[in-house]
Amino acid sequence: MRAALLIEFGQPLAIEEVRTRPLGPRDVHVHVDASGVCHSDLTIRDGGVPMELPLVLGHEGAGTVLAVGADVTSVKPGDRVICAILPACGQCWHCVRDESHLCERTGDVSSVAHLERSDGSPLPGLTGLGTFADELVTDEIAVIKLETDVPSEQLALIGCGVTTGVGAALNTAQVRPGSTVTIIGCGGVGQAVLQGARIAGASRIFAVDPVELKRKTAEASGATDLIDPALGDPVEQVRAATGGRGTDYAFEVLGLPETMVQAYQVARRGGTVCIVGMARAEHQLTLSALGLLMDAKKIVISLYGGAQVRRDFPRLVSLVETGRLDLGAMVSRRIALDEVNDAFRAMEAGEVIRSVIV
Repeated sequence: MRAALLIEFGQPLAIEEVRTRPLGPRDVHVHVDASGVCHSDLTIRDGGVPMELPLVLGHEGAGTVLAVGADVTSVKPGDRVICAILPACGQCWHCVRDESHLCERTGDVSSVAHLERSDGSPLPGLTGLGTFADELVTDEIAVIKLETDVPSEQLALIGCGVTTGVGAALNTAQVRPGSTVTIIGCGGVGQAVLQGARIAGASRIFAVDPVELKRKTAEASGATDLIDPALGDPVEQVRAATGGRGTDYAFEVLGLPETMVQAYQVARRGGTVCIVGMARAEHQLTLSALGLLMDAKKIVISLYGGAQVRRDFPRLVSLVETGRLDLGAMVSRRIALDEVNDAFRAMEAGEVIRSVIV
């Protein structure tokens, strides 16, 4: 089998022949039917998050179970599954408090090397997955079985971007019907936030992005106002359209300190600021301490959309099946594994919402 390896930060991924190690009792062997190419993969490729190398990149995937370990009970060969970037053991302190996105077994699952290179050296996968590969092996608690006819290229997006974005709107910020929303950054996750806000019943959605493709896609997905930062300060543009107040909710989806500040500024007094984007490890955020008090804005952090994946994955699939959630609009390109480096180039150039390896 083949996999795309990150061997050196800042360098193109290398496609290599690798092999799986013998399955442990709780392991699940999955054929990767589709994998989204997420901006977090790019951040990690460029060294934004310290990790040991080599590493199989990719964390947004769906596939078909090939084999299971002796103690696996939730899935069987032939089942369709979505891979979860954060596992949900269902038993730890956080999981029993409906906080499975903080599952205490995350470190255990992500640190195991289920593959090996041709020389026999261990090879882990990103978040315990490594979806930029023909196949992967992971712990049972990181796969969720679904019975659906939704195409795998769409199911894969639920593994990360859609759950993160829709969950940010519905779970973390809890957007209310009739409210106003600003979304800064309208790539894959931003489009999912937008659709989540639309599903929640937001009356007005401002989509902020310098890339015309992303603004047009946002408009087709329900954005009511398109903001091009090239035409002036986006904060002032939104305020001018809202009587000088700003919006009830503001989502930052780029992971940049400067756009996090913009999100804070664009939210109205007493509004909610939701940080969704993954920043680089060295980034720091500075806000006025007095302003935090006087503006009484709520700052919430959306890790994986606050999702309880065994509950939320099926809910999201149902929204797709009933036409409430449009994942097809988010798939810009279908590519082969060999084209993964070009997918990163296209992402950086603003040519795509999501490239999906199929």
